[in-house]
Amino acid sequence: MEQIIATVRGFEGALVVVPEPDGDFPEIAWGDAFFYYAPDGRIPRTTQPYGTIVTKDYPDDSASDLDPPGRWRVNVHVGRTGLPELLAGRYDLAAADVVLPHPVYGPLGWICVVNPGERTTGTVVRLLREAHEAARARAARRRS
Repeated sequence: MEQIIATVRGFEGALVVVPEPDGDFPEIAWGDAFFYYAPDGRIPRTTQPYGTIVTKDYPDDSASDLDPPGRWRVNVHVGRTGLPELLAGRYDLAAADVVLPHPVYGPLGWICVVNPGERTTGTVVRLLREAHEAARARAARRRS
């Protein structure tokens, strides 16, 4: 998890937010990570993150079984057109080191990987880089 966070921090214009206790974020977000394209270093108020890491089950999102120790999930927006090339067949949404549709936001173009490992870390980093570049392009269009 720290390796992925460090990699995203290295993307030009990336902002990685990891909420901690006593901050401005709700307790449920503590320990998670949110990835934005934000060259000014401020969380964009008009866009969602292009990627996240979650470290626990949320009330409306528990299919990945993240509550046991050591389990976490990276989520990446790949767009609806990117989903078919990444996904095929039936899914065990709690499977580790497998690219899966996001249990809640899959229909909106999000994929996820529980505990990325040898099989998926390279793919996850590539998808995060592509999502970062797409966020950069959207920001440039908004400025034009």
